[in-house]
Amino acid sequence: MAIAVGTIVEGVVTGITNFGAFVELPEKVTGLVHISEVADAYVKDVRDYLKEQDRVKVKVIHVDEKGKIGLSIKQANPSPKNTTRERRQPTVSFEDKLAKFIKDSDERQLEFRRATESKRGGRGSSRY
Repeated sequence: MAIAVGTIVEGVVTGITNFGAFVELPEKVTGLVHISEVADAYVKDVRDYLKEQDRVKVKVIHVDEKGKIGLSIKQANPSPKNTTRERRQPTVSFEDKLAKFIKDSDERQLEFRRATESKRGGRGSSRY
């Protein structure tokens, strides 16, 4: 099966970057799903929607003279505008987030105390 603009094929996500995801198509060719073509909603992080080894249905939207293939997930899977988007659940638990927050807060308080002590002269400073 030849890869032609407009065809819808299934592939496997082989890599994720800040700007999109690489998908291996049949015949061992690889194309790129740009971050703007992952979902209808605003996508801040591709990892919220995809992970490596996911099987996805993509539409070929561009093939340039160098053989680079542009793909789209949102065009291959049209859906009504009213539906809510399913996002992957974060892998960080609430307890981990809370522990990180407390640690960051303690560090900020310590920095603040050090800064204010040095401005006031610190402990044992003489007033004469």
